[in-house]
Amino acid sequence: MSRRSVLSAGLLALSACYVGVQDDPTGTTGSTGAASTSAGPVTTTNPAGTTDMSAGTGSTGTASDTTDALTTDALTTGLTTGLTTGEPGTTGTADTGEPPPDAAALLCERWKSDRAQLGEGSWSGSLDACDPGTMSQDGRDNALRLVNLYRFIADLPPVTEDPVRTTKAQACALMMHANGQLNHTPPMNWKCWTADGSSAAGQSNISSTPGVLGVDLYMVDPGNDTTIGHRRWLLSNYLGPIGLGSTSVNSCLMVIGGMGNAGKAWLAWPPPGLVPYQALHVPTIGWTDVDQTGWSVQSDGIDLTAATVAVSVDGVDKPVAVNVLGKNYGSAFAIRFVPQGWTVEPGKTYDVELGNVAEPISYSVQIVDCP
Repeated sequence: MSRRSVLSAGLLALSACYVGVQDDPTGTTGSTGAASTSAGPVTTTNPAGTTDMSAGTGSTGTASDTTDALTTDALTTGLTTGLTTGEPGTTGTADTGEPPPDAAALLCERWKSDRAQLGEGSWSGSLDACDPGTMSQDGRDNALRLVNLYRFIADLPPVTEDPVRTTKAQACALMMHANGQLNHTPPMNWKCWTADGSSAAGQSNISSTPGVLGVDLYMVDPGNDTTIGHRRWLLSNYLGPIGLGSTSVNSCLMVIGGMGNAGKAWLAWPPPGLVPYQALHVPTIGWTDVDQTGWSVQSDGIDLTAATVAVSVDGVDKPVAVNVLGKNYGSAFAIRFVPQGWTVEPGKTYDVELGNVAEPISYSVQIVDCP
């Protein structure tokens, strides 16, 4: 069976679950105990290509002071020139006297460059010895680069790897691998159980794939129709330094407690502005795509629970099915809307309007092909 077939079969078999929720920064505090979604039980078997994540107590604080060079040079200027993206994008042109760069070409260059190396690296640990080992630096670098690529497209600041959090996430990944299951509250009788690994399990996106593939899987987020929780954490205002744990089979991406504070009033995926077609129809996740799992809008301060959604292209309505997502998974509020009978096409611009919210939200998504 091909790898794609194995991953596809695994997703069909899995009902994803979540444990815990993020503290609502608006003041409504969610439960922090074990809470599975309606999709399935807390403990699941571990078919290849499945994910599970924690949306435990979130953190607010100072945003990471790291910078991403490509967000401050001609690429940013090119992406924003002449585009009406709405909040949270930026607008304006550089007064250089030169014509603006080809924004689509620059975006595709970034997309392809950051995805040129997708190797998982090599794992130095041992199941027999319950040694978590480490994932080699190249594998961790590749996973971190993908996280920041998606955040760049969404106009969010990059995050860094925290070695202490990576060590804990590594212990988490070992436990998932050793026991062949995904669980955010692993019992103490699990093989290779440790306090650090157990703690990280409750604060991480966890996947039955190694870490690099896991990032793509989290962004598409199949099987999580009621939360889209993995994606929301990677695009969260609160995401700060992360932990990147991975074996040759499983991975834990520690997302909670990183002290990020991007300060966006709302976030969307796909976001306003130019978006690679391949970011929605991700080549490594060939059995499904964002048009099937749903577009999403999330906010920490705007209540979206009664929001309506209209999508159009050149004034022609594109039908969508809308559902409210569970609160406090990387953001206080969120909705999902799924295209009905259509998929995105390169070269098209999709105008999105959210109504019945305290602060109207409208933006345009311009799809570009980055083969």
